[in-house]
Amino acid sequence: MTAKLIDGATAAAEILAAVSKRVVDLKSASLPVPGLATVLVGDDPASHTYVRNKRRRAEEAGMVSLERTLPATTSQDELLAAVRELNDNPAVHGILVQMPLPAHLNARAVIEAIDPAKDVDGLHPVNAGKLATVGGGFVPCTPLGCLHLLKREQIALAGLDAVVIGRSTLVGKPMAQLLLRENCTVTMAHSKTRDLRALCRRADLLVAAIGRPLLIKGDHVKPGAIVIDVGINRVASGEPGKSKLVGDVDFAEAVQVAGAITPVPGGVGPMTIAMLLRNTLEACSDQVGLNWGKERRFSRYPEPTPYDWQA
Repeated sequence: MTAKLIDGATAAAEILAAVSKRVVDLKSASLPVPGLATVLVGDDPASHTYVRNKRRRAEEAGMVSLERTLPATTSQDELLAAVRELNDNPAVHGILVQMPLPAHLNARAVIEAIDPAKDVDGLHPVNAGKLATVGGGFVPCTPLGCLHLLKREQIALAGLDAVVIGRSTLVGKPMAQLLLRENCTVTMAHSKTRDLRALCRRADLLVAAIGRPLLIKGDHVKPGAIVIDVGINRVASGEPGKSKLVGDVDFAEAVQVAGAITPVPGGVGPMTIAMLLRNTLEACSDQVGLNWGKERRFSRYPEPTPYDWQA
């Protein structure tokens, strides 16, 4: 069999179009335009690329994009002061500190310094705690995008045996929480898991987010399973001086076994920025006291419910 491809690029375009429309509505009503601030420390090329892409997408959606680029020698106190300044800026509705930070900086302390109401990355302990308990906080963008793709495909999640490979606070742990809210039976696997292949073979839904290129082979996948590949790894292409992007899943093998699968690139990747802008729109709406009516806020629904969010 050949798996159905889950198209993240099209899904992300739908989200961005909906966000853009809402921004136009805000402008028409003379309300504040969502402002997204990114803080970048150092000269990591990948980080600069990510921030540039976020700025471009935000501006395309009609949002205000602010950037604070700081040298690699920035001290902890200087970085925390920059975050506090953005917390106090009413034109800034969402704050994202680009990771990784230089080794001498305490990333956890920086995340905890962000106002939870502006934590559109969903990493503050207040938002993480809400996800694990009562709901209502911001959800990290990548797992939120994964859930959106599953619901867009109208996959009935309740009762599925789900395996999440990877236990990071950015993807693995919140992904597991989201799937629990959807009444999946969730197992978390990681680098110390024994017999990973056997565990994966039980899964109706397999989410790979461990950051190891092509780790999950075709014989890891249960026939007909849904495979969500979060991995984005740059590897040698076989041509001198050239590289290519691959996932944590060996796509060429898994596509012959799975029922549905996200490709890399073009699967989960585009959803991350789309959900970041969606979260920023919601943060702005909260901060200006706007109620979008009966539409459920996609990023923070408190209970498992049928998917009905439309562009």
